Amino acid sequence: MEQYEPARLTPARRAAVRRSLRDGRAALTRRSLLRASTGGALALGGLGALSACGIPPAGRSRGGESTEDHSERERTVSFSNWTEYMDVDDSGRRHPTLEDFTRRTGIEVEYTEDINDNNEFFGKIKPQLAAGQETGRDIIVLTDWLAGRLIRLGWVQKLDPANLPHAYANLSAQFRDPDWDPGRAYSYPWQAVPTVVAYNKKALDGIEVTSFSDLLDDPRLKGRVGLLAEMRDTVGMVLLDMGKDPEKFTGDDYDAALARLQKAVDRGQIRRFTGNDYTADLARGDFAACLAWGGDVVQLRADSPDIGYLIPDSGCITSTDVLLVPNKARHKTNAERLIDHYYEPRAAAELAAYINYVCPVDGAKAELEKIDPDAANNPLIIPDRDLAARSFAFRSLTSTEETAFEDAFAKLTGA
Repeated sequence: MEQYEPARLTPARRAAVRRSLRDGRAALTRRSLLRASTGGALALGGLGALSACGIPPAGRSRGGESTEDHSERERTVSFSNWTEYMDVDDSGRRHPTLEDFTRRTGIEVEYTEDINDNNEFFGKIKPQLAAGQETGRDIIVLTDWLAGRLIRLGWVQKLDPANLPHAYANLSAQFRDPDWDPGRAYSYPWQAVPTVVAYNKKALDGIEVTSFSDLLDDPRLKGRVGLLAEMRDTVGMVLLDMGKDPEKFTGDDYDAALARLQKAVDRGQIRRFTGNDYTADLARGDFAACLAWGGDVVQLRADSPDIGYLIPDSGCITSTDVLLVPNKARHKTNAERLIDHYYEPRAAAELAAYINYVCPVDGAKAELEKIDPDAANNPLIIPDRDLAARSFAFRSLTSTEETAFEDAFAKLTGA
């Protein structure tokens, strides 16, 4: 395992820390996944509901549907993103990387932070997508599990590689070939989010946490462990710890992982399963150790020298938020040019310096060194080769698997 100590705060890092964990993207990264069994347009059984409405179920890919591209005549592009998921200037109002794109291309960006939850946002655009109508957006950012579903439904457009030379050349190897979008025909990563083991040194009081197994098995941590209420992250980490590949596991493997979790729950080892609110528990010391998302850890460590983390030898689950062009988008070429802009190392570095999530762009580290050397050398922002090799995605699920797996996990967590 690898352990990293806090670095000095640079001006860019201080700006990142000032962002609110309550209101920003850090607070929302996985909120939409935490109670998938209780609500939302894509709740458990949601695929069946879509089929009942005459919408083809996921798995029957029809391919994306385009419309006339107005990019040449209309020098604009509409970009919907999550809150606090774009660089801002010192005033907190303008987005330098977007302004740079407009200066270079003459394409105005209509940038809207109107995504607060994957399921909620899908509910907004589903009627138009299902009816073959425009959504009013040229680029949307969704988490990989939902992006894969939209691709299978045929509701996003295939990208033109001719408009994406930097993206094609600079996409990091670990993100090039997800099972839900082989070869990145429909999507490119915006940022990635690793799941790691975080701990509070003061609360540990000399106990050494060296692996994910310690969270489940060390009796000295009983009642002081937090796990994530996001099934893919928690079960994925258990699968890795059991020597299973989360990109290829079987139903029996999943059952075995849940059985291991159940034993820890029954012993009182787990204090609770949480959303992003684990940050407060960890900072207070109510959690001695927990699963955590990398972007949160970067910001927590900047605030407190007591917070540390490790990447288990068994590996970590890394999910992605990705850029997609929905069907009937009016400005597909402009959208592709904007996507490509963020795969130029300078723009990628400026974004990473503010956001502090994993940057998916090769070549960004050298540029980030000029802006924030500490961030450039933080593997939670620019993964080193070893960490990249130990990062795994949670494989795509069939609709039947998703219903069964989420239901079983919800029962275990008491959701």
